[in-house]
Amino acid sequence: MPISYIVIFVAQCYNNNIKGLTTMSVAIRIDDELYKQAETTAKAECRTPPLQIQYWAKIGKAALENPDLPIEFIKSILASEGQPSEPFEFRRT
Repeated sequence: MPISYIVIFVAQCYNNNIKGLTTMSVAIRIDDELYKQAETTAKAECRTPPLQIQYWAKIGKAALENPDLPIEFIKSILASEGQPSEPFEFRRT
């Protein structure tokens, strides 16, 4: 079975020098067929293959941790994480 090497972003760490998030990456081996599927899906979703595999991993992890939630609900939660939001202000009338 052929194996592909791919770099996946595995953690986000706070870097005091830059005062922001930095991403740590590591090379892993995956099956060539999975990589080809990630390439195809990544093009349709405007992602790179490594980011597509990272997305699949997040969905899978969330699904395993929350077996009662539908996958579409999990996907919508993950999609909303990247959306900018504004704090809600309560106003007295």
